[in-house]
Amino acid sequence: MIEAASCGGIVIHRGKILLLYKNHVGRYDGWVLPKGTVEKGESLKQTAVREVREEAGADAKIIKYVGKTRYMFKNDNNYINKTVYWYLMKADSFFCKPQTEEHFADAGFYGHEEAYNLLKYHDEKQALEKACSDYYELVKTSGLEL
Repeated sequence: MIEAASCGGIVIHRGKILLLYKNHVGRYDGWVLPKGTVEKGESLKQTAVREVREEAGADAKIIKYVGKTRYMFKNDNNYINKTVYWYLMKADSFFCKPQTEEHFADAGFYGHEEAYNLLKYHDEKQALEKACSDYYELVKTSGLEL
């Protein structure tokens, strides 16, 4: 079994969450959060910021670490045990542009309930719920608008 790490962002702007739609060779792959593999010499935070920029074209700053999720999949003849480190992030605008090289066909910001219902994977829904809980607490206690 191979251990692998990725980092991603739950990116919020004015209460809306950034999602990406993946569609490979005309096959529906679903709506996902931006995330990707940690590169050599890169910190987890650097990976999260870079992956959001690369996959979604969005500039975002990290607000706080949200937690990690884990899943396993088979690639060729190897089993991959993947850990994804999630960060609550703030974008300065609704601008986003999906990375077509990674087969993202669309990107956009959605309200909490709609984003939750669109997301394909249960672990990403869990990360979204934790990030939104943290977001609402920050707004309530500090008046901070993300």
